[in-house]
Amino acid sequence: MAQRSAPGSRQLSPLRSHSNGRNPQLDPAITPAEDPAEHPALNPGCVAVITGGASGIGLATAEILAELGLRIVLADNDQAALDKATAQVAAVANDSSHVIGIHADVSKMEDVVRLRERAFDAFGEVSVLLNNAGIGLKGTSFGDLDNWKKVMDVNLWGVINVQHVFVKAMVLQENPSVIITTGSKQGITNPPGNPAYNASKAAVKSITEGLAHELYSTHANVTAHLFVPGWTYTAMTKGDSDEKPAGAWSAHQTAQYMLDRVRLGDFYIICPDNETKPQLDRLRIRWAADDILENRPALSRWHPEWKSRFDDYIREGMQDEQRRRKSPFRKIIITDGDAGAD
Repeated sequence: MAQRSAPGSRQLSPLRSHSNGRNPQLDPAITPAEDPAEHPALNPGCVAVITGGASGIGLATAEILAELGLRIVLADNDQAALDKATAQVAAVANDSSHVIGIHADVSKMEDVVRLRERAFDAFGEVSVLLNNAGIGLKGTSFGDLDNWKKVMDVNLWGVINVQHVFVKAMVLQENPSVIITTGSKQGITNPPGNPAYNASKAAVKSITEGLAHELYSTHANVTAHLFVPGWTYTAMTKGDSDEKPAGAWSAHQTAQYMLDRVRLGDFYIICPDNETKPQLDRLRIRWAADDILENRPALSRWHPEWKSRFDDYIREGMQDEQRRRKSPFRKIIITDGDAGAD
């Protein structure tokens, strides 16, 4: 068996042409922000590594990227689902050599190291890292300790393991690359019911913010992005339902929205859905932050003495938003899908 090189000893990946053959330096009109079809890490021939890639948003992202011509590395700890997903993505890519599936448990460092080595041995670089594996077991504030440990092992330590192992190799590459970490709105607004999951995703938000700061301070060729799905119909969220609820987005809708926002350079990618529009997300997030600034009770949105005030705040805020959208003096038109507009 050939000796594998350590990340620090790898040769720099060969520099690829960006923007599908068009040179943004020669054509200043072409920039990722102005042409969402363009991003140097999302071109044909680039390589995507996706953890939690055998189902849901991970699989949907893999299919979209395979259709764009990227080479795909799927990682999952469910071998049967992984085999099926690998064949499914290979069919989209129309080339089985461009898609590999690797069994990996992200909570185990040795599995993540093996994943990195297999990915680099197969394709030589990683352009897109979707740090996406997660579980949704329930852990209450003083119960379900075993579930707490399982959730933290995957949702927190899995993210840390993948980040530590892959980023060290990705910063050595000449070609631009992106690291997308899957968070949750529950890690921002912290609704009652599953503090174990909420805490894991709150930590993911903090970790990804720190990563983004370190990268743009020292490695501008690699960017980090916090991907926060809305209500998305997946195996993890569907419960007993075999039909997508009207209010939910499909995994493909959510994945496509995420990739569009990565192309535009957004760090916070807060996805809407058919029930929750961006302006409602903004109001909920502001209210949660104001709990601290106003010294309100913890999780006041759900507190019996504050719930009616929250409802009034949301109603008035949505009405103000509608008035702003209709104002003839507004220069920026906010669409329902534009989570980044202010």
